[in-house]
Amino acid sequence: MKMTQPKKLLSLMLCLVLIAATALMATACWDKEANDDENAEPKSFTFIVVDENGAEKSFSITSKKKTVGAALSDEGLIEGDEGVYGLYVKKVNGIFAEYETTGTYWSFYINDKLSPTGVDKTEIVDGATYSFKVAKE
Repeated sequence: MKMTQPKKLLSLMLCLVLIAATALMATACWDKEANDDENAEPKSFTFIVVDENGAEKSFSITSKKKTVGAALSDEGLIEGDEGVYGLYVKKVNGIFAEYETTGTYWSFYINDKLSPTGVDKTEIVDGATYSFKVAKE
């Protein structure tokens, strides 16, 4: 049985739609898994915000989220823009710092050491202390 041109085109289109649907489902599942685990045990950590004048504010956070960024976003404590390197945090606890605008920026620390990873890539460690401090160049 010979396949006609319209049937070949229809078969190709159907295959492309199925591939796209599979990719979207896999991406949606991966994103949910990366930031939210309904069955996970909640983890607690301390979060400290240090403003431009050195004033500190401390928060106790408990979350089932996997990353510090997801937990802090959920609490409404951080805001920013997605960039090439992850979340570019511009606002912490309502305090704005953006290098291009103010000449200041937020530095992310884990247990008082400058973090080698972004807040959205840092997995929560129970009992750890995370902080954002306003920095200037």
